[in-house]
Amino acid sequence: MATLSPATRGSTILASATANQWLNAAVVATGRTVAFTTPNNYAARLSSLLSLRGHKPLWCPTLLVNPTPQTLAPHISPPPSLEAFAAVAFTSRAGIVSFSDAVDGIEGPLLSSDGEDFLIAAIGKDAELLGEEFLLKICSDLDRIKIIVPPVPTPTGLVEALGPGLGRKVLCPVPLVIGVEEPPVVPTFLRELEASGWVAVKAGAYETRWAGPECAEAIVGEEVLDGMIFTSTAEVEGLLKGLKELGWDWEMVRGRWPELLVAAHGPVTAAGAERLGVGVDVVGSRFDSFQGVVDALDLRWEGPR
Repeated sequence: MATLSPATRGSTILASATANQWLNAAVVATGRTVAFTTPNNYAARLSSLLSLRGHKPLWCPTLLVNPTPQTLAPHISPPPSLEAFAAVAFTSRAGIVSFSDAVDGIEGPLLSSDGEDFLIAAIGKDAELLGEEFLLKICSDLDRIKIIVPPVPTPTGLVEALGPGLGRKVLCPVPLVIGVEEPPVVPTFLRELEASGWVAVKAGAYETRWAGPECAEAIVGEEVLDGMIFTSTAEVEGLLKGLKELGWDWEMVRGRWPELLVAAHGPVTAAGAERLGVGVDVVGSRFDSFQGVVDALDLRWEGPR
């Protein structure tokens, strides 16, 4: 089976038709068709999981995600500006990528080798990006850095894992949302940090932008559609906007594919989808990776074909 190449950092998203040819290169023809609206930075991983289960992935990105390291740089340069913080809390992979890009443009480590423990927190599989090469850009003494990965892979779990802030500052690389309503996830995360005694410093690290009026064309043009996966509330809103541009609404989607199963990556996404009028049939119980939501679909289908 062909191996998918991960999306290039900061690259412009491929046109949906071309991208789906790339993603579906070696899919079993008898598999169920599962659409997913995940942005480019997560698409290859989810598509690979679906293919391994015998499904036909249909990538229909409704959001574009592009790092903006230039907006992070003022918070971390010149060294040792990061010494003003006790922690960095990443709520997404895109935030880590943008932070790394920003650090690449700065000469020398951001922290001295002496000082209190510095906490770097990330959720689920995103923590895989916090390797030695990345950490050495921050501090030459790795013993000073403590990696925090919450057992409950949610922003709330991250706050709990960080513990009491005691008035310390935490840098929060978060998205600037353009073209869709900002979901409540990040504002809630920042409020919870403040309630836990942290001084949360919000830093725009990347843009999350609506993919535009043609983003739903791949779904509308599909004859057979068995499942649909959402990994964020903003993706749902982006799809609804795209459908409206084509003269469709969610009821028309349900009417065309009455057996369609809608899956949400986790409870936060499920709640957001329901709030927007999109009913969710299954929710991944393991949301530290996309395997949880794919498992939930397969369980409902009693195993892939």
